[in-house]
Amino acid sequence: MWDTCPVQIEVELPADLAEKVEAIQKADPEFMSKIVLYGLTRRTLYEHLKGNSEVAQQGSTEVQAVF
Repeated sequence: MWDTCPVQIEVELPADLAEKVEAIQKADPEFMSKIVLYGLTRRTLYEHLKGNSEVAQQGSTEVQAVF
């Protein structure tokens, strides 16, 4: 699919949530990687679509000003 590279991410979480995350990580090591990938993909798509929307709005404003 594409080249990957391991990354170490350290975050501060509330203690109860951190315990749950650690338990999930031990049970299924790939699960947290999939969650992070999913979240980053959603954010990238959102930013891309938001950027296209802003460009379209700027373009429509310019067209309206011409008429």
